[in-house]
Amino acid sequence: MIGDIEKKISYKFKDKNLLSTALTHSSYAGQFNKKSNERLEFIGDGFLDAVIGFDLFVRLTDNSEGTLSKRRAQIVCSESLAEIGLKLGIDKEILLGNGEELNRGRCNKHIIADAVEAIIGAVYIDGGYEEAKGLILELFEDTIDRAVSGQLNFDYKSRLQELVQKKYGSTPIRYTVVSESGPEHCKSFSVQVEINDKIFGTGTGNTKKEAEKAAAKYALQKGEI
Repeated sequence: MIGDIEKKISYKFKDKNLLSTALTHSSYAGQFNKKSNERLEFIGDGFLDAVIGFDLFVRLTDNSEGTLSKRRAQIVCSESLAEIGLKLGIDKEILLGNGEELNRGRCNKHIIADAVEAIIGAVYIDGGYEEAKGLILELFEDTIDRAVSGQLNFDYKSRLQELVQKKYGSTPIRYTVVSESGPEHCKSFSVQVEINDKIFGTGTGNTKKEAEKAAAKYALQKGEI
């Protein structure tokens, strides 16, 4: 378990307990009287903001403070962190309490995102500034590149609306929830997008908004509009 994570982040911990703690959700810590990853997450969150902020400052020399803040927010949002966490397999390794396990906590992007920040914090404590900085720049390389080029968090719904208006005029786009499952804190929605009463795509997400974005993305990728 720990060895797999170490291989994926290319870092070997001197203190293995730090990595174990980084993977310990508060629900597990409370149930089994262990340390949770919350303090490590606090350290990782602050350090992540600083490293990403400086990297953007160096790369985007002509951008305003507002633009830099927006780009950084896109890079360190829960969605981006969870995407990285899934690639690392954190959803399979994180320690959850019985209740959180039953409530599909492994699919909760916020839990996964927090664990990524906790691992960054653990590396910072265990290996220091340069090791943690190197880990961040390696894990977030693709995400940073996409943010700098303006390709991160592309607004698929707005783009679909633009294409539909250009082709059909004022024809409305309708998003309809076709299914809903899971507990309140870990819902899964399926939404279909219709144009002129024709279904152009279906998407899923943990919120209706995410599912609508996924449906719009699918419709655009089909290329039938």
